[in-house]
Amino acid sequence: MEKMETLKQWVEESHNIVFFGGAGVSTESGIPDFRSVDGLYSQKFDYPPETIISHSFFLRNPEYFYRFYREKMLPLGFEPNITHKVLARWEAEGKLSAVVTQNIDGLHQKAGSKHVYELHGSVLRNYCMKCGKFYSAEYVKNSQGIPRCDCGGMVKPDVVLYEEGLDQKTIEGSLRAIRNADMLIVAGTSLTVYPAAGLINDYRGNRLVLINRDETPYDGYADLVLHRSLGEVFSQL
Repeated sequence: MEKMETLKQWVEESHNIVFFGGAGVSTESGIPDFRSVDGLYSQKFDYPPETIISHSFFLRNPEYFYRFYREKMLPLGFEPNITHKVLARWEAEGKLSAVVTQNIDGLHQKAGSKHVYELHGSVLRNYCMKCGKFYSAEYVKNSQGIPRCDCGGMVKPDVVLYEEGLDQKTIEGSLRAIRNADMLIVAGTSLTVYPAAGLINDYRGNRLVLINRDETPYDGYADLVLHRSLGEVFSQL
């Protein structure tokens, strides 16, 4: 309880909070994460998920990629949970300046957050690789086989696949937000995926909070660590 009190006090005193979140933020909305016991990595496909969602596999075997993608990575019809909602409220109150997320589900925006840096892109944005025309997630979900544009080009989700680099502007914006934060809350991430995990090294303040069910490589660096579920913590904030 003492840790919870500290967290509440810090939130109250801070005016420039940045939230850095991973898959654990969305699991409580029903979206499975990659690495947990019942996550994507423990489900059976002909290839490991890392292979299927790599850039080279996408180009080599788009049909199989889209089969996996529609079934496992297109989270439509999910709703924001308490964590998403509290963060959106903090932003509206002028307490929180940015959300940096590794998730591709768009739930932060659905909850009302405006300043969201999506490190790994979003399933809600899809573009023709030939002419650049925009397509919705529903279009990709409902198309058969490889989604095609009117011009005949292949429609690709705006998500960062393995072997692809992160968007430079998104990284720069995230780093700027993290450097200027008076409090950084890192939650629902194992902090093992780089370069995303490395961004928190740029935080300069003394209120680095880690909230994750399991230990992370950064537990020793944090000023406050809570090994609890996010819903439990944020419902008290």
